[in-house]
Amino acid sequence: MPSQDLGPDETIDLADRLADLHAARGPLITGLTGSVASGKSTLAARLAGFLTGRMSVETVSTDGFIFPNAVLAERDLTLRKGFPESYDADALGAALAALRGGTADFPGYSHVTYDVDPDLTRTVVQPDLFILEGLGFRPPSPPPRGTHEPDLLIYLDASEEDLLAWFLERFVRLWNAARNDPASFYANFLHMSEPELIAFATSVWERINLPNLREHIAPLKAQADIVVHKRRDHTLSIAAVRVS
Repeated sequence: MPSQDLGPDETIDLADRLADLHAARGPLITGLTGSVASGKSTLAARLAGFLTGRMSVETVSTDGFIFPNAVLAERDLTLRKGFPESYDADALGAALAALRGGTADFPGYSHVTYDVDPDLTRTVVQPDLFILEGLGFRPPSPPPRGTHEPDLLIYLDASEEDLLAWFLERFVRLWNAARNDPASFYANFLHMSEPELIAFATSVWERINLPNLREHIAPLKAQADIVVHKRRDHTLSIAAVRVS
């Protein structure tokens, strides 16, 4: 279908769609996925901001369901972090099913230590809208969907060129922040010059994130209920809607 520009407050129409779906269906669990560095957490926060006051909203990242680093190392998956096999899919499904019953615990992930952090676990009481953003999603089942998966899947799309640019910008930003935080994972790279860092980050993108995008994440675009396209200037447009 034709792209529909969202305008200056680019998430308003998308937020309205979610509010309408909640009004028709009741409590709604929405998955939000897309490439690394596409801006999933930012979009989730903006949606929550627009909807707060109209309904109760909670946002949680799937990152907490990545197996701890020690487990990944034991299974020789350290360089597969973010790929489907690096997630505890059973635990994620169980948490969603529990949330539908009232409350559920969602583990947290530290982007400082680059590992699951038990201290960041959150107990969530079922809200009107629960936004689960991140990676690790499986292809959605035909509706009606099971209690262990989101009711709705949104795909945040962007060009590979723009995704790489945003990934490098974030990598450099976190690297600079690590100068004042020796506990940061990015402190491991402080011995590098900025050109060396960019070359290293580009190799990480090409060896890990890009294959994951092409093989596992991007195929979800064709199966998502709503596809949102993000341009280089961070404006959004709704590219497809397959739910009513």
